[in-house]
Amino acid sequence: MQIRRTLPWLILLGVMAVIGGALLARMLAHPSVTIETGTWLPESRSIGSVRLTDLAGQSFTEQSLRGHASLVFFGFTFCPDLCPTTLSALAELQRTPPIPGLRVLFVTVDPERDSAAALRQYLGAFSPDFVGLRPESKDLPVLLRNFGAIAERVTLPDGSYTVDHSATLYLLDTRGRIAAVFSPPFSVPALHADLARIGNAAVL
Repeated sequence: MQIRRTLPWLILLGVMAVIGGALLARMLAHPSVTIETGTWLPESRSIGSVRLTDLAGQSFTEQSLRGHASLVFFGFTFCPDLCPTTLSALAELQRTPPIPGLRVLFVTVDPERDSAAALRQYLGAFSPDFVGLRPESKDLPVLLRNFGAIAERVTLPDGSYTVDHSATLYLLDTRGRIAAVFSPPFSVPALHADLARIGNAAVL
């Protein structure tokens, strides 16, 4: 009788130990590097299927994200201030790479106006190393949702339009998953220090 009464408790303790072990493993797997200007995700998040085109007209998919850490920024060439400010900061950041092999990926939120030629000229004014990417208009909403980003077309009084969009930088690990996010305003020295700590710890 005593064994029968004790057995459920032993099973419960066993289940709790398994759960506790899993939580401990997750905690130990989480990057231990403290970042001051950004936020680690509790767990790296997949961005799902990616269908983009680079400026050479080649397909760029989720497989293209593997093997390199990447900083992803959404913007457009007609952006009056946010994009130029951020791209200038990223260009300065690239002059002393904080993470070996780190790529800057610029994804347009205005593929109707941002042709490959327009993107090449625009990005080239900041850095020849930036990777410009174009989604199809029909694929853009899903891509934004998977990143947790926003882009909203706004009609201007003269009949033209602009695009209100997220200013976040998304740090992808070498598996192409979102590991951390950085929000403006960006201080280049502080951002560089954070990324250098990540690179030195090789947690991506």
